[in-house]
Amino acid sequence: MSSYSSPPPPPPDQSLDTEAPNAPVTRERRLNPDLQEQLPKPYLARALEAVDPSHPQGTKGRDPRGMSVLQQHAAFFDRNGDGVIYPWETFQGLRAIGCGLPAIIHGLDTDQPLPQLSHSAGMVTFSFAVHPYKEHPQGFDPSKFDAIFSKYGRTHPNALTRDELGSMLQGNRNTYDFPGWMAAAGEWFLLYSLAKDKDGLLQRETVRGLFDGSLFERLQDNNNKKSS
Repeated sequence: MSSYSSPPPPPPDQSLDTEAPNAPVTRERRLNPDLQEQLPKPYLARALEAVDPSHPQGTKGRDPRGMSVLQQHAAFFDRNGDGVIYPWETFQGLRAIGCGLPAIIHGLDTDQPLPQLSHSAGMVTFSFAVHPYKEHPQGFDPSKFDAIFSKYGRTHPNALTRDELGSMLQGNRNTYDFPGWMAAAGEWFLLYSLAKDKDGLLQRETVRGLFDGSLFERLQDNNNKKSS
């Protein structure tokens, strides 16, 4: 009677590996391999909604009014609704969310035209580095948004500490773009100072609300309640 030995197992498929043994940075800045199971088509840029696994249809109860995510982000500062954002409107918007600083935020990215929301030479608003919109002018990229936290949220999976925020900025800056480094750091740390929670964490939901402008509305409501 001949003995039977099972064939050796096939070699593991490395085509889906997200970490390379000889590249430590790929272990330090991990991607979420299960994102496609948590959110339908996470690599499909969304035009109207800032989505993530907890908000697969965007901000609940909020009407995008036919505007792109980036337009919604900027529209909060269009205080009179005329489609043009002037420096004094940016100042008014910053005061409304509890920021008394002058308009230190640099101009909105203008690689693509924004119908119904034009800008003057003085238009200024939030325009953050590592913006999921920037790589996809046609919409909000959920995979890039998720990567902010999978790569840099080491203490808490859905939040960033101040140090992790600094690591995120360092990991995404362009070589020798010193003005860009300063602008990005100023913007993100301004967000951190305005919207961190009581434990000093910048929550995922807070950052998501930044992109579609719903965060500005919440900050404005909170500021009004404090003033009343």
